[in-house]
Amino acid sequence: MFDFFQKKNKISDIEWLGVDIHSHILPGIDDGSKEIGQSLGYIHEMQELGFSRLVCTPHIFQDLYPNTPETILPVLKTVQEEVKNQNLSIEINAAAEYMADSEFVVKEGLMVFPGQHILIEMSYLMETPNIENIIFELQLQGYQVILAHPERYNFYFRHTERYEKLKNVGCSFQLNILSVLGYYGKGVKAMAEHLLNAKMYDFAGTDLHHDKHMKMLADGVRSGKLHTILGQYPFRNLEVFSDSAFAKCI
Repeated sequence: MFDFFQKKNKISDIEWLGVDIHSHILPGIDDGSKEIGQSLGYIHEMQELGFSRLVCTPHIFQDLYPNTPETILPVLKTVQEEVKNQNLSIEINAAAEYMADSEFVVKEGLMVFPGQHILIEMSYLMETPNIENIIFELQLQGYQVILAHPERYNFYFRHTERYEKLKNVGCSFQLNILSVLGYYGKGVKAMAEHLLNAKMYDFAGTDLHHDKHMKMLADGVRSGKLHTILGQYPFRNLEVFSDSAFAKCI
């Protein structure tokens, strides 16, 4: 009986992923959380689900969200202080999600994860024409490129060789875990399954923005459905973004 309950608890949390590397829960600076109370509610829930660390990734997109370290880091500090005041044990850090469009400038000093990992995205409407050049220029600057939610770029659905090309030039892929639950539609779900079967993903994240995301995430975790689909996949979140990795950044 003890073994049964131990197994049940294991599949109904998300400790197997441990670190969320993509969320928009820093309040008031992009299209995610609107205020500190909402952010703290999400953080508390994420801890309850089994996350040990959240790396918040506000959009940096010049046309809509022209964030900089100067707009992000003070908000991060406020959230970290509130988390400490509420005696939550979860760690909160920040990087950014960069829109890799024609206006994106490759330079030193971008907001990144440990190991110079940088999270980028593209428009959902069309591929950035020079995306491979952007990746190459980032690599020349010492960055390790992670492409956010490749399964959501429907312009690749009939050109899956483009995924292979991006992987071949050294780009890592990050799955939005709600994709496998069908949140973004059948096409995205099918492409996520294809990329999982091809072992193309390196990392996973929630891309949490709002209450609907939070509810589907919590339901997927607590029902054991996410563990059934993803729990045995070799995501590298814990390996690459451990406590020791962040300690080296201090």
